[in-house]
Amino acid sequence: MAKRENRHKSVYIIAEAGVNHNGSIEMAKQLIDVAAHAGADAVKFQTFKAEKVISRHAPKADYQKKTTAETESQLEMVKKLELDEAAHHILIEHCQSRHIEFLSTPFDFDSIDLLVQKLNLPRLKIPSGEITNGPYLLHIARTGKPVILSTGMSTLGEIETALGVLAFGYLSKNEQPSLEKFHDAYCSEAGRKMIEEKVILLHCTTEYPAPFEEVNLRAMDTMRAAFGLPIGLSDHTLGIAVPIAAVALGAAVIEKHFTLDCNLPGPDHKASLEPEELKSMVTAIRQVEAALGNGQKMPAPSEWKNREIARKSLMAARPIQKGELFTEDNIAIKRPGAGLSPMSYWSSLNRKAQENYEVDEMIAE
Repeated sequence: MAKRENRHKSVYIIAEAGVNHNGSIEMAKQLIDVAAHAGADAVKFQTFKAEKVISRHAPKADYQKKTTAETESQLEMVKKLELDEAAHHILIEHCQSRHIEFLSTPFDFDSIDLLVQKLNLPRLKIPSGEITNGPYLLHIARTGKPVILSTGMSTLGEIETALGVLAFGYLSKNEQPSLEKFHDAYCSEAGRKMIEEKVILLHCTTEYPAPFEEVNLRAMDTMRAAFGLPIGLSDHTLGIAVPIAAVALGAAVIEKHFTLDCNLPGPDHKASLEPEELKSMVTAIRQVEAALGNGQKMPAPSEWKNREIARKSLMAARPIQKGELFTEDNIAIKRPGAGLSPMSYWSSLNRKAQENYEVDEMIAE
């Protein structure tokens, strides 16, 4: 990935602009500025030709009905949000000037070819809605590009089948596809190797906003065990608590919608972070990432100077004469911890003092 090549050691944060540009190039550039300022690794848009992916009779989702005009069809709503090739060039150039990676989700074959052949994007994002679109998955895999695959609304079996299509496409350019061959490709050593090299899976709950009780972050562990791939989260909840928790659970990638203003018209603004929230999320993720550490339990470098201050030593509770026995009455346990450890308390009892001790003097034997 552009700024952090080792995807296993640093969380890759995708600021999902999506269609929150409302069809405006200037607004899209402002979204790039916000993502770069927040410290995200990439800003992601959507590439599509509405007529190629949405029929005239396709209904809107419930959340879209609440955030857009009731009389407007899904096709009419989405048509206004297209970005043409010229817009892509402008936005990619702006991303380069802001040192942030440009990503996009293609929704049709022509859009895949645009992103790969003309714009040469280093990787593609596959949305949850396309996970059962075999021809689409095959077309993407045959480009050879790495992918980030969202798995909202999916079962483990559906994910495995999608991975089989990708494995087949990565391995075979001209062979006739079939479900059996997808399965064979997924199970083959070469197919597994290609999948491990090129695919990251994102757990996702496809609702806007997603109810917290339906997020099921523990499914990331299940997916990791099932597929042996890096697992991340495409998050649609309100706020930033869930992506931060996902990082603590080992998410390799976080994708989160953001907007310039949640009150703007459009289907996705209401369930998106505003600029300062996005920045707070990135900051918190980096803090959690740093806090996760290496898993070894030992004193941290900053702790060493505090050990003597916080711990205790054996000390004289009252004056002790040389030759006197140490007892429960004349031994105290007090700070600092520069002397004999209190773990030696029991072995010190009933031994003769080898020297005189004043009150609060450390016992040295």
